[in-house]
Amino acid sequence: MKRFASKNPVRSGWIAVSAAFLLLQGCAVVTTPGFGYADAGTRTSVPLGQYVAGDPDNPPQGVIIPITKELVQAQRASRPRDVAPEVKALFGTPVPYTIGPSDVIGIVVYDHPDLLPSAGAVISQQADPTGISAAPGFIVSAGGEITFPYIGRLKVAGLTEIQASDEMARRLAPHIRDPQVSIRIVSFRSRRAFVEGEVRTPGMQVFTDVPMTLPQAISRAGGITTVGDRTMVTLTRNDITTRIDLMELEALGVNPNKILLQSDDLVSVRSREENKVYVIGEVTRPSALLMNNGRLSLNQALGEAWGADRLSGNTAQIYVIRNNDQGDPALFHLNAGSPAALALADNFALKPRDVVYIDPIPLVQWNRIVSLILPSAQVVNVGSSINNR
Repeated sequence: MKRFASKNPVRSGWIAVSAAFLLLQGCAVVTTPGFGYADAGTRTSVPLGQYVAGDPDNPPQGVIIPITKELVQAQRASRPRDVAPEVKALFGTPVPYTIGPSDVIGIVVYDHPDLLPSAGAVISQQADPTGISAAPGFIVSAGGEITFPYIGRLKVAGLTEIQASDEMARRLAPHIRDPQVSIRIVSFRSRRAFVEGEVRTPGMQVFTDVPMTLPQAISRAGGITTVGDRTMVTLTRNDITTRIDLMELEALGVNPNKILLQSDDLVSVRSREENKVYVIGEVTRPSALLMNNGRLSLNQALGEAWGADRLSGNTAQIYVIRNNDQGDPALFHLNAGSPAALALADNFALKPRDVVYIDPIPLVQWNRIVSLILPSAQVVNVGSSINNR
């Protein structure tokens, strides 16, 4: 049988493209990897429907969830109504400061200046390697003791200033008639916390007789920088790290000053750079967006990316791709073809590392498929023409 080859490569190319078009007509229209659509005209996903997840922020894998009024309401209802137990465990009641090792105390015995060594000369004035300047007075030893005339060693660690004054007066009573003693802490050095991360002056914060709260420690470190995330403040104590959402505490009407720090606590303020939202696909300006203290709505994300591309973006096919708590991908869908959908987008809260994707319109998809098939078809036809010469 004699084989015939087309004399017109362009005509043959269009025949190949038409065949590809007929093939695509019989298949599901694929828009995003792993998700198919059965009705190319209405572009309605088969798994869609009025599904509302039990946990709207962590839906199961393989189900495309439409962003509806019910989903937004469920998302709002799932917000915390009370402080997390691990954060509540950090709440405390202020207690009086007690003397500790390395503190420097000043002692005055009224009407007896001779009891101060060398007539009140400074006992310790050397530089402190920790960077804290030492004040004149008695340095409390590692065992919590000081040495004083007529008394010898006196343990003052664990006592308040008043308790230490009374104890010293009691010990001096056999040697001095009606001793009047005053003990004051002149340099606080026994307790300290550390603040790091996105604060203006990270470093060590020394405890004083004023109880150290979490906001006070951050304030003394210069406050949170412009790239700091108030929803991602962590406190590490006894090898246990607890996340503290300052914005959530404020929304619940809880004063974060209830969180009292302890010695050797580590406070870290994380950066907003760690929790970006990515807007890709058919958008005017694909972007990696910083969340505003853990808050960013779908509408805000689309606005920051200047919305869908006017020529190629399909506003009926907007997706939010999210990893749930198990690390599996979940998909939310918004049909923004109507203006009312923008209200839903404004109330749909995104989470860190969400991906917002806008699908191309069918014509753009078709043009892209043609641009891939036509060159290949032309190469095949040119080769056939050469062989038939």
